[in-house]
Amino acid sequence: MSCYISSNNNRAYVGLESAYGTVPAVTGANRIPLVKLTAKQVPETTSRRDKTGTRTFVGLPSSIRKKTSFALNTFMTEWTDQTAQPSHGPLFQAAMGGTPVFYTGGTVASVTGTTEIQFTAAHGLSAGQAVTFSGEMRFVAAVSDSMTIFLNAPFTNLPQAGSVFGTTVTYMLASSLGSVSVMDYWDPSDAVQRIVQGAAMDTMSVKVNGDFQEFVFSGPSRDLIDSASFSSGLGELTSYPAEPSTVGFDYTVVPGHLGEVWMGASPGQFLTMTSAELTLANGVELRAREFGSDFARCIAAGERKVTLDFEVFQQTDSQTAGLYQAARQRSPVGVMLQLGEQANQLFGAYMPAMVPEVPEFDDSETRQQWKFENSRVQGSADDELYIAFG
Repeated sequence: MSCYISSNNNRAYVGLESAYGTVPAVTGANRIPLVKLTAKQVPETTSRRDKTGTRTFVGLPSSIRKKTSFALNTFMTEWTDQTAQPSHGPLFQAAMGGTPVFYTGGTVASVTGTTEIQFTAAHGLSAGQAVTFSGEMRFVAAVSDSMTIFLNAPFTNLPQAGSVFGTTVTYMLASSLGSVSVMDYWDPSDAVQRIVQGAAMDTMSVKVNGDFQEFVFSGPSRDLIDSASFSSGLGELTSYPAEPSTVGFDYTVVPGHLGEVWMGASPGQFLTMTSAELTLANGVELRAREFGSDFARCIAAGERKVTLDFEVFQQTDSQTAGLYQAARQRSPVGVMLQLGEQANQLFGAYMPAMVPEVPEFDDSETRQQWKFENSRVQGSADDELYIAFG
């Protein structure tokens, strides 16, 4: 018997639920590089107002309503099996709402200018999907026809006739959101294991220029199932699931300082960004107040809010000045973040229309920085944000 449980002897697996609250089967491919998982369940605050004849609290029923919430930090890792979603895929699918769209690559026939790409065969792409080439990722800004697309920004090394684009998977926004189960396994095996059931992605954030590429997810969940008090039927399970095999897990994580930023009405690459954080807030509420149920029945999402906080050094070039002018005029600009710089280790976020806020001038250090806070992304219908791996 262990005298204590080491915090490092912990593994997490994430699976998309086919129906809200139905715990899915997971495999080793669902394991993510976990930094921290916080799961909390508390009873809703209530009190008894009946007269008991004493000042002593005589207790509450065991089945009062409970509120369950979670927060999860994870590092980006290599996408090794490109025939399936990355291990983080269920988290992004639940946060974005749309079904992931795969692109298996194509061969370039010709390049016109810097962003018009014609393929040798029908590309099958739609606006917002990602493409990769030579360790870089770009997004489709517009589709001209079945053979031709326009990119949101040029590749650093322009493709030539015969160049081959790589495989990507793109996550798009949708009105309805999905849910995941997060399996929390510990050593030794007789320690209490947990499942965050019916986890809804109220907020998702992507941090830029840290030590490692990091993703953060948080929100409410339906219940917190554990191995110590498990009973058949919880999460549609007949028995508590055993941990999948951990053999073959890839511990590769992506350094946080590698990547690119393209921004502007006519997108140009910014080399002066020092930090950034992209946040998606879904305004999630659970249907948890109906009479006759101990648990939430489904997820209800409110108005979506996509914001970008970032800092850049001021320079005298027209590109930096144009960003300030766009903030003053409240003119939308396109923004693309690329994390990583190697094939199979690429992550991208594309915002076609972000309205920058007027920055704060920070002169506390030797070089002046501009701090843009709460710059909100806008769109027409579920087109504010696109997320992709490649």
